Parts: sequence; C-alpha cells; structure tokens
Amino acid sequence: MSENDITGDVLDAAIKIHRRFGPGMLESIYEQLLEAELARRGHKVERQKSVSFEYDGLLLENAFRVDLLIDDVVVVELKATEQMKPVFAKQVKTYLVAMNLQVGVVLNFGMATIKEGFTRVVNGFNDNNSQRLCLSASLRETDSSQESVI
Repeated sequence: MSENDITGDVLDAAIKIHRRFGPGMLESIYEQLLEAELARRGHKVERQKSVSFEYDGLLLENAFRVDLLIDDVVVVELKATEQMKPVFAKQVKTYLVAMNLQVGVVLNFGMATIKEGFTRVVNGFNDNNSQRLCLSASLRETDSSQESVI
C-alpha cells in the first residue's frame, strides 16, 4: 500500500471518528480510537512508539515518541487543541527526518472539522541527493486536506 493510500485511510478514519465524537475529548482517546479504526482496516499500527536514531556515530536512544506509526512508513501526530499551529508540522518534519521517512500527518481533533485540523507533511529530501520532493496526496476528500512540503 502506498503512502498516499495510507494517508487517505488515516484521513477517512479521522473523519469518521470526528463525525461521531466531535471536538472536546482528550487526545489520548482520539489516539486509541484511531489506532483501533486503522487496525480494523488492516494496517499495522504502533502507538506511542519510542524512536532512537543515530547522528554521526552518536546514538540518541529514545529521542522521542511518535503518537502513531502506520505500516512502518507514515507518522501520525495527534492534537486536540482549538488552533492549528505551524510548530505541529515542524514536529512531524523532525520525526520524518530522524526516522528517514517521507510522509507524516498532523490531525487536530480539537478543531470544528477535520478539514481544518488536517495537515499532510512531506519530508522534502530523499537519501540520494537531497532532491526536493513535491508529492500530492490522492486522498478521499482532497478538499479537506492541506499539504505541507517542508
């Protein structure tokens, strides 16, 4: 399954959950619901995954935790706040770079709609020659998505 398909499933599941429960619940509840919904759809989901990475021979053990890692390729960062902030996408970008992954998602369940609380983040550099990537999401509800290429 491609990263675009996975992010499409993440968005679809988030919309389903948000329509049922709306904003106002704890982030941890949304996280558990999204984990269960994505697992039900056949995805491998790791919740609160501890991540270590190496830089120039230095191992940074348990440097951070990602809320959800889907199928070993898509990072999902969950929020339950009343505002989207640029730092959320920067946080995901940090995870992508450290984990050498290409795609991540910020989902803010605290917004009135998931359309307002969804940002897709693409790691703009690949391993070969730091070439800028501009990937477009083929999401089920493209009008309800934002894409951030950082």
